[in-house]
Amino acid sequence: MARARIGIVGLGTFGINHLRTFRQLHWQGVCELVAACDINEKLLEERLKEFSFQPYTDFEEMLARERLDGVTVVTPDPYHRPLVLAAAEAGLHVLCEKPLDVTVAGCVEMIKACERAGVLLQVDFHKRHDEYHRAMKQEIDAGVLGRIEYGYAHMEDRIEVPRDWFPGWAKASSPAWFLGIHFYDLARWLMGANGVRVWGHGRKGQLVELGVDTYDSVTAMVEFDNGATVCFDTSWILPDGFAAVVNQGLRLVGTLGMLECDSQDRGTWTCSARTQPALQSHNVSFLRLRHDNHGREIWEGYGIDSIADFAHKVNYLLEGAKLSEVGDYASGYDGLEATKIAAAVHESLDAGALIEIQQD
Repeated sequence: MARARIGIVGLGTFGINHLRTFRQLHWQGVCELVAACDINEKLLEERLKEFSFQPYTDFEEMLARERLDGVTVVTPDPYHRPLVLAAAEAGLHVLCEKPLDVTVAGCVEMIKACERAGVLLQVDFHKRHDEYHRAMKQEIDAGVLGRIEYGYAHMEDRIEVPRDWFPGWAKASSPAWFLGIHFYDLARWLMGANGVRVWGHGRKGQLVELGVDTYDSVTAMVEFDNGATVCFDTSWILPDGFAAVVNQGLRLVGTLGMLECDSQDRGTWTCSARTQPALQSHNVSFLRLRHDNHGREIWEGYGIDSIADFAHKVNYLLEGAKLSEVGDYASGYDGLEATKIAAAVHESLDAGALIEIQQD
C-alpha cells in the first residue's frame, strides 16, 4: 500500500487541523507527515512541541529539500496562488483551502498549471463532508424537493475572528470571501447548478472603527442556472458573548417540499462559570475529540474527513490510478465556480448593480 508523503504550508488557526489529520493518518499507516512550513518562527516552534515534522520558513526550500507526494495550502486567502503554482511545478498533488483564489484569473491559472503537471488539485470545501449536508444532497438528488425555486443561507462569525485572529489580513478579505465561499459552493453542489447573476449589498462601520478596513456584513442574492435564487447573509461581527464562534444554516425550497439544516446548533450545549462565554454550543459534527487505545488524541468530524480524503486520493494515485478514477471531490473547477460567485458579489458591491457571471 502506498503511503503518501505530505507537507503543509500554513500552521495557524486551521493549519492545526491539517497537522492533527496527517498525524493520526500516520499512526494508521495511511500517510507520512514529513514537513511543514510557516513564516512565523514562533508558531513553528509552538507546533513542534506537539507534532513531529521537519520545519521550514521557506516553502520553496521545503519543496527542494523534501521528497513529497502532496502538499496542503492553509495560508490566508490571498496567498494561495503562488504556493499552488510552485507545488504544481514540482509535480505535487495539492489540497488548497477555500477559496481557491480571490480572482477568477488566478483560479484559471492554478487549474491549468495542475492540469499541465498532471496532478490532483482539490479544494477543501469541507461542508460537502458534513453528514447533514450529505443527507440533504441525497434527498435533493432523489427528487424529494421537486424543482428548487429559492433558498436562504447564513454564516456569521463572532467579531473575534477578524479583530483578534486575522487583523493583519482581514482587510484583504471580507465575510463573503471568508464565510460566504463555503455556502456558495455548498448551494451549487447541492443543486448541481452554477451561478449566473449576482446582486450584493454590504455594510462597513464596526470593524473600520476597530482599525480593520473591511465589510462587517455582506448580503448576496444569487440566481443559479437551474432557475433557483438563493440569498446568502454573511457577517463577522457577532458579539463576543455569542454561544459559538460560527452561526450558520441553510434552507432550500422546491415545488414539492423544503429542506432546512441548522449547521450550528447540533443540540449540544454547555453553560458554566468556568467558560467564556458562559453559554456555549458545540458543533461535534465538525470537530470532536476521542482517545485511542494508546491514549493518543484522535480528532474526528467533517473538518478532519475532508482533509483525510486528500491523503487517500493521493495514495490511490500513487498506486497507479488516473485522476479521472479518484472519485468525487471538490475540484479546481468547483473552486473556480465558487470564486466566480464571490468575485461577482464584490463587483456588485463596488458597482451597486446586478452583475452577470461570465459563463465558460
